[in-house]
Amino acid sequence: MGAAFKPGPRNLITDVAGLRVGNAQNDKIKTGTTVLVADAPFTASVHVMGGAPGTKETDLLAPDKTVQQVDALVLSGGSAFGLDACSGVMDGLRAQGRGFAVGQMRIPIVPGAIIFDLINGGAKDWDDNPYRALGRAALEAATPDVALGTAGAGTGALAAMQKGGLGSASLVLPDGTTVGALVVVNALGSVTTPGDRHFWAAPFEIDSEFGGAGPDPRGGLVSPEPSLKEQAMKVQATGGANTTIAIVATDAHLTKVQCHRLAVTAHDGMARAIVPSHTPLDGDLVFGVATGSGDAPAPQILRDINAAAAICLSRAIARAVYEATPAEGDILPTYRKG
Repeated sequence: MGAAFKPGPRNLITDVAGLRVGNAQNDKIKTGTTVLVADAPFTASVHVMGGAPGTKETDLLAPDKTVQQVDALVLSGGSAFGLDACSGVMDGLRAQGRGFAVGQMRIPIVPGAIIFDLINGGAKDWDDNPYRALGRAALEAATPDVALGTAGAGTGALAAMQKGGLGSASLVLPDGTTVGALVVVNALGSVTTPGDRHFWAAPFEIDSEFGGAGPDPRGGLVSPEPSLKEQAMKVQATGGANTTIAIVATDAHLTKVQCHRLAVTAHDGMARAIVPSHTPLDGDLVFGVATGSGDAPAPQILRDINAAAAICLSRAIARAVYEATPAEGDILPTYRKG
């Protein structure tokens, strides 16, 4: 890899042709939902490395399971409540005539994953679960343009030292293959080095996409600072209260097994950008997606696709925190403090 790898025109996961992303949020609750959808079903798999995941329909994505393609993927706030966003997306897709054909019926296949954002300063006194409506609204809002930071499923996200958020990034390989990442950062760990100026992902930054502060010149940064998130939430870190959930995608033709490997490799990008990551108290997972048809990529290209996915995810994680904006009732500052 080298200088020949460039971001796509949007520097978003939607540089992968045919993909669209929709966001919906409730600023009073400080939560939201993000949906990835395409013009046609796409191949997908998943890999979980955190110890406390919250998911729906992810068993279908194991390489040995029958269903090969999905209609959409959902990333949502709301902890277990947020899984209902998948139902809203299913409603919307069913109305469009989308879904896996079973006789005369069509069943939309919509796996999803959630973050815990229930203690973030927002009002959580709803009578009716809001996430089904948020899911459908996010689907109906899907476009190639994606708002980052405090948007969609990133609305109520918190990292260790500042607000988290929704991030994305892309790379185009020399042969024209495109790779992108979409992520919600709500991690137990920190996205910035001690002092909160430099991002762990800084070595991978392109064109000052997350501020251009550069790598931290200090060495020996092995002792994490006390988490402001834990102090602000007034609880010690507990299972299910943190997670980073992501999608990496390519327009290459990959099998379901290769999508699984794509997701596995992309976790390296998470570990490079969040310290610590994949803890027993995070629900870290990555979906791997492929939209292409035709011939499978050569082994060299497949290697580059996997490496690019990890780099895109590192960059997307930093962008999520960099793009976060302040809002009334916040319990943590934003990176830019503005």
